[in-house]
Parts: sequence; C-alpha cells; structure tokens
Amino acid sequence: MTMNLVPDVIELRGLRFVAAHGALEEERQRAQPFEVDLDLYADLREAGRTDDLGRTVDYAAVCEAVRAVVEGPHVDLLETLAERVAEQVLEAAGQTASAVTVWARKLRPPVAYQLASVAVRAHRTRS
Repeated sequence: MTMNLVPDVIELRGLRFVAAHGALEEERQRAQPFEVDLDLYADLREAGRTDDLGRTVDYAAVCEAVRAVVEGPHVDLLETLAERVAEQVLEAAGQTASAVTVWARKLRPPVAYQLASVAVRAHRTRS
C-alpha cells in the first residue's frame, strides 16, 4: 500500500450555535453567536473508490458532536472550547479521521472596538 503524502480533507464550514461562553459576567448571562469551522484529515481513497458511506466520516455525527460541546457546559476560554470540540470531533469521526483543525469563533466579542469576530484555531492529531 502506498502512503498518501498529502492528506485528504473534509471541510465543514459555518456551523453556528448560540451559547453562553466567556470570562466576563455578561457573557455568562447572555448567550451570543459562535461559529465553528472544521478540517478533518483522513485517507478518503477507499470511500472514493467504493462509493461506500461506511468508508468516510459521518458529517451529521460530527456536527452533533460540535453542537453538544458548544451548546454544553460553560467555558471561559475559546481555547478550551476549541480543545473540547477537537476531542469530540475525533471521537465522532472514528478511525477514518487522523486529525482535525478547529476554528472556534465568537461572532460578537464584547470589546469596545469594531471587531467582526475573534477566533482560536487548534490542530489536534489522533493519539
């Protein structure tokens, strides 16, 4: 079997949820919009060759894992949110996925500046 030097990527973009995360008291009390983007790294050759859904990642299961984290228990930091999303996405994706990059984005950060969003990007590999 030859090694795939450049991994295949499944991209999920613009998953949006409303949740209460943040270090400030107002963020604990008032929900705000969050957006998550994912890059799932996997060898997709068998899925491509066989047209078999069982050989790829179940996107619905991955989206549900993200929803459960973002709409789940409060965290203060986007870094923590991104870490938890990465862990749960790798679990939901199963052994097909070898790594994930997560962008966790707060769409209305509570700062006194014109700022469209603030985000954390975390890349995690299966251990």
